[in-house]
Amino acid sequence: MALLQMIYASQPFGFDEAMLAGILLDARRGNTRNDVTGALIVRDDPYLQLLEGPPEMVEAAYERINRDDRHTNMRRIVHRRVKERMFPTWSMLDDPAQSWVWSRQEVSDGAIERATEAEVLGFFERLAALG
Repeated sequence: MALLQMIYASQPFGFDEAMLAGILLDARRGNTRNDVTGALIVRDDPYLQLLEGPPEMVEAAYERINRDDRHTNMRRIVHRRVKERMFPTWSMLDDPAQSWVWSRQEVSDGAIERATEAEVLGFFERLAALG
């Protein structure tokens, strides 16, 4: 069965640890129920999230996330069919802001807008190798 893998970037709105805990709780509950797996790379300036699973479930999760007011400026970067999950055992892996993701200055200078599919997939491939 072909799976959908999607990665989006957005900007947190009012980010703090309590907000992150709420996001992760919501994601893990919904993703477990809907057979969606993935990972969230988060800082107070960008969110990068990978979702993967049955296409209709990933699309529904993306639409719910898009309506969430805890972030703004969503931009879908990757939208592709895959045969295997990158994060098969994670309803939502939390990776709190690694130094190998863009610097704050790079984010300010438009790194998210210029991001390529290969660059962003590389972040998650590295995270999957560590997990």
